Amino acid sequence: MKDDRGHNNQAPAGAAVRPPRRGRRRLRRATITSVLVLALVGVASIQRFFFGPPGVGHFRSVEGRAAYVDAYGRGMSALPPPTATYDVMTDLGTVHAYEWSSPEVTDAVPVVLVPGRASGVPMWSENLPGFLKDRRVIAFDALGDAGLSVQGAPMDSFDDQALWMKQVLAELAPSGAHLVGHSFGGATAATYAHRFPDRVVSLTLLEPVFTFAYPPARLMGWAMLSSLPGIPDGVRNAALGKVGGVEYDPNDDMAKMIAAGSEHFSASLPQPSPLDDDQLQELTMPTYVAIADRDSLAGGGAAADQARRLPDGTVDVWPDTTHSLPMQAKDKLDSRLIAFWAASEPVG
Repeated sequence: MKDDRGHNNQAPAGAAVRPPRRGRRRLRRATITSVLVLALVGVASIQRFFFGPPGVGHFRSVEGRAAYVDAYGRGMSALPPPTATYDVMTDLGTVHAYEWSSPEVTDAVPVVLVPGRASGVPMWSENLPGFLKDRRVIAFDALGDAGLSVQGAPMDSFDDQALWMKQVLAELAPSGAHLVGHSFGGATAATYAHRFPDRVVSLTLLEPVFTFAYPPARLMGWAMLSSLPGIPDGVRNAALGKVGGVEYDPNDDMAKMIAAGSEHFSASLPQPSPLDDDQLQELTMPTYVAIADRDSLAGGGAAADQARRLPDGTVDVWPDTTHSLPMQAKDKLDSRLIAFWAASEPVG
């Protein structure tokens, strides 16, 4: 068929027929809209993984909580038996905490352990025995996260993390402590140290997320996937393995506990932001920062460079480690931290 200018409008045999220009514009707009919607869904999923919806963190079902508590109990069995267990009431909820002590270390400055997301106290099973040689140790399940702590009120800002920690440590470590945080617990520990520096003898940040830099987009994507409801267990476990930097082991009790927490607990945590230059300069206590040399959720080299701006900071990039650095380098890390804590205390 020819148009009124004599041009042939018949497409050659086998050729793709292009839609009219107006149709192409509509198709392009629809494609862009779809991409934007998917991007927003991704952002929302990442928010759910790290911070959760507004409100109070909770288990999604009775059965889900039972599955998590069972895995938590098996994880705790790998730790030395605690000498004391506490449920400390705070303005934001009840914090479940443990203490390991002995007459030989009663007078030593205690070490306080702050866990990563969906980890709880059992995450310290590899490191705790080494710490106990010279220190009284306190560890707790973070409020608003999977664990045995129970959030009772919303957190309006990330500074509220420092508030409940202050109330817990006023009871359990009133004279100050060496503070240690891993992953999301690193952001929490840094916020507490910034708000209440006189209560922190030293600060240790192990692969701290949202503290010196943002996590890489690739790892954030895996975090997003691991938090999606209804996905097959195999997919969720593979995604969690990418986030942690180690392959998921179905026989590992801690891995099963983290998977159960990611699946069954709906977190409700405010979003932290990396420390700005002024905040960095205000962290004047001795600070040790450990960054993984590959698959670093803390931000890798960019995070290490920013951490080196701390007034009294020591920064190490640990070879052959990922975000699971505390477990992967446990013996050398334990020795490094024991020496760091001793050097951080006033002489005499």
